Amino acid sequence: MLSENDQAKRSIAPNRSHGEFKSPTNILTSAFKFRHNLPITNYATSFIHDKIGKLMKRIAFDIGGTFTDFVYEDGKTIHTLKVPTTPDDPAVAVIKGFNQLEETAKLSASTLDAALHATTVATNAIIERKGGKTALITTAGFRDVLIIGRQKRYETYDLYIKPPKPLLQRRNIFEVVERVSFNGDVVTPLDENSLDIAISNIANGKYETVAVVLLHAYAAPTHEILIRERLRKQLPNLDVSISSEVSPKFREYERANTTVANSYLKPVVSRYVAHLSNTLTEKGFQKEFFIMQSSGGLVSPGFVREFPIRIVESGPAAGVLMARDAATQEGFDQVISFDMGGTTAKLGAVDDGIPSISPTFEVDPVKYKRGSGLPINTPAVELLEIGAGGGSVARAELGTIAVGPKSAGAVPGPVCYGRGGSEPTVTDANLVLGYLDPAYFNDGAISLDTDAAREAIRQGIGKPLNLSTEDAAWGIHLIATNNMEHAIRIVLVERGRDPRRYAMVAFGGAGPLHACRLARKIGVPQVIIPQNAGVGSAVGLLGADARLDASTTRILRLDATDGKTLRGLYDDLEKRVQTDLEKLALPGKPIWSRFAYMRFSGQGFEIHVPLPAGPIDDYYPAAAEAAFRSAYSTRHRFIDEESAVEAVDWYLVATMETAKPEPFLDTIINNENNESKSRQAYFPDAGGWLKTSILERSDLTPGQTVPGPAIIADPDSTVVVPPGDTIEATPRGHLLIRISAEE
Repeated sequence: MLSENDQAKRSIAPNRSHGEFKSPTNILTSAFKFRHNLPITNYATSFIHDKIGKLMKRIAFDIGGTFTDFVYEDGKTIHTLKVPTTPDDPAVAVIKGFNQLEETAKLSASTLDAALHATTVATNAIIERKGGKTALITTAGFRDVLIIGRQKRYETYDLYIKPPKPLLQRRNIFEVVERVSFNGDVVTPLDENSLDIAISNIANGKYETVAVVLLHAYAAPTHEILIRERLRKQLPNLDVSISSEVSPKFREYERANTTVANSYLKPVVSRYVAHLSNTLTEKGFQKEFFIMQSSGGLVSPGFVREFPIRIVESGPAAGVLMARDAATQEGFDQVISFDMGGTTAKLGAVDDGIPSISPTFEVDPVKYKRGSGLPINTPAVELLEIGAGGGSVARAELGTIAVGPKSAGAVPGPVCYGRGGSEPTVTDANLVLGYLDPAYFNDGAISLDTDAAREAIRQGIGKPLNLSTEDAAWGIHLIATNNMEHAIRIVLVERGRDPRRYAMVAFGGAGPLHACRLARKIGVPQVIIPQNAGVGSAVGLLGADARLDASTTRILRLDATDGKTLRGLYDDLEKRVQTDLEKLALPGKPIWSRFAYMRFSGQGFEIHVPLPAGPIDDYYPAAAEAAFRSAYSTRHRFIDEESAVEAVDWYLVATMETAKPEPFLDTIINNENNESKSRQAYFPDAGGWLKTSILERSDLTPGQTVPGPAIIADPDSTVVVPPGDTIEATPRGHLLIRISAEE
């Protein structure tokens, strides 16, 4: 029995494309230059306006594992805030943030023009297996696709590896007799009797949602649509997801996982979105809010309720957009995005000013190994996420220090928070090392208990390993950094990127604290700390555009394909995108772009290739082939001149530009009080405890440089500059750190 991945090429639908087209490199690179509670009028800029010239008031909030971050833009001032996340009900933290901003920033929800949101609710539901009760209907003979998975082992020589655990057990999977071939021909008509049996079993099982995944439904969705109609008629209270809409691409294992995950998430995400909408309405908010999707674009709550799988990497995607734009302002287009918060660290890459987008990503992988997580077949900003955050728990294990992935989270949090935590964390270690000011953490909202942190590290790490408290804390800091070094090498070196050509943008509450040491270890020569780094993902939301895409699998050999065929293909994709655009109901015309996943004939997997802009004529297939050969040569430093080129998956993207902050081009208004301060901080690789300069970020004037060791205190993050490195305040309001070579 052949899987979809083994089938031969199929013929395709035909095409034409409308609207304004731009290549991906030309699609909006907006600027972010924010200041904590600093008037925009201090800069030579215009206000932020909507299309009729009215001042825009917007709020962005990103719910993370430890903190919920807010950025409120009132047309004159940018206000930032961090409040502890409330895992049992994330809306509680949202209400708390709104209440605080009402007091400190005169926020009025009723006057807001937009609310922008990023969340981890979908990711958590999959990882914790807290989704809805879901059934799967599939083609007879393919009931075990989710259980079998792929034969490739993510650890070849480990006899005890555990494959990704399916979201469904076998008893929740039901077969129907039908068969469609790879080219869309009906081999076996849908058997009504087998469908009746499946529906009866589902009715008796009291399921909340149903996923329908039939073999080759991407080529001919008729049977899936018929099954959905029957389910809606006989079981109207069930939510139904069909693979031909959720993931219309070949490779049945990935397509089945994606569609099942979409169904699995629907009850959780729908309740969450409804609850959050009601919460905002009760606060007086009158406009619809937008949610960040994994691919880096904003969509409506209605779209999210239908396709919750699209927001699994919601928050991290916003952070990468912010990193791209901060780096662009400083003249860098090769960027490594480093977002370290309280629970995890997220690493992503931007090449030539374009965030790297992956057609498939994995949820909850084991030790960063590809193939160890649940594959999700939807576009996402390419990220590697590891359990290394400020709240990551440290322990003595087999005579060494181990850090993460377990996290103290928001509750109880690190020991130094004084909320009942008992296990030492990375934040406790950084406090003991003198990197954090116990009175100024999170703008003074949390007072840190240094003595409690020291005692937890002494008892948990120092005594078992016969280390001093300082050396134990240093070990925790170093192990956490080493864990991230391994992950970042995967993102850069193992994917053909030279670290020496990249700038690192470090953000999140803990990112600027670890960035310099991490950059030195991997050979990145400069680090950018953007304004409002501690709430970077929320800042990214303010600069994001609405983005919708459609894709399809059509395996076409380009030297045997004409322009008419491709025009027809893209016509079909455009109709699908236009339907979603109408639901989004945003003013203005979309900017269109195309890309495809292509390979040499005979290869098993594809690479991402941006396709040329402009009309699709008979010369277009040759132009697409040339684009592939250029991309392949850049990535692999090799090109096969003899082999034919084929495209597998085709994408069309519509981008709707949204209002966003203008670049701040003038100098920053600085505090007059520039009094020099210092304290002892621990740098054992430079001699131990050293007198370290302490400055507030607002004390720095554009062009001012400060040599390490230095600590720059920001309301929502802390920047540690080790000995040998130099930090400079730029005219754009960011901090640029030049990294000395590792000894």
